[in-house]
Amino acid sequence: MAVSTPPGPDAVRDDLEQVFRTAYPRVVAVAARVLGSRDEAEDVAQEVFLAFGRSAVPAGEAVGWLCVAAAHTALNHLRSGRRRASREEAAGASRPVSPDVADTVVTLDERRRVRAALARLPRRQAVALVLRHSGLSYAEVAAALDLSPGSVGTTVRRAESALREELNRHASSD
Repeated sequence: MAVSTPPGPDAVRDDLEQVFRTAYPRVVAVAARVLGSRDEAEDVAQEVFLAFGRSAVPAGEAVGWLCVAAAHTALNHLRSGRRRASREEAAGASRPVSPDVADTVVTLDERRRVRAALARLPRRQAVALVLRHSGLSYAEVAAALDLSPGSVGTTVRRAESALREELNRHASSD
């Protein structure tokens, strides 16, 4: 495997535009799966592509690297929570009351609980779960996380089980 040297501080990778055009929708989808917000997912994608532009990641490994980086960065944003909380407060203050506000509140609360539980999982499990449920194939998840393709299913099942346990543990304490 050939490893290129990272571009200088003012240089841009020759392949950045092509990789961006190819991978951007998938990177945003991975981040949106974690964050539940397209706007925040696009912010994460921007961070990830900036990091990729400074990296020496071979173009052939770009999509997997970008998806993992998007999951990690989105989980970091989720764990910090500060931007998300301020946006939800701003959106909640300006949102008109709808006839099924109770359903909306329950749905938002369930999503909040799932995201909080996901943030408490071990990083590798959370990333595997996010990547698989973002539409990456077992082979793509395996390549992105440096796993054997045969172990992806087990890793994802264990992550789903750990997520259920986290949800149940915190449901009893609410």
